[in-house]
Amino acid sequence: MLSEFLKSKRKAFNFTQEVLANKAGVGLRVVREMEQGKATLRMDKVNQVLALFGSELGVITKQKGNE
Repeated sequence: MLSEFLKSKRKAFNFTQEVLANKAGVGLRVVREMEQGKATLRMDKVNQVLALFGSELGVITKQKGNE
């Protein structure tokens, strides 16, 4: 889950939510909403934050039979 991934990465880097937001160039609210598991987030903002950890959101193609 995105929220758990982000929290663990942020803590591993010893960042507060505010520091992470500043480093990623997003608002504190974006980081808080990501960590709270908000259902609707802007992908560009999510990827801005994830880029700090060498990650990004992307499309995963389902294999037949997994629909």
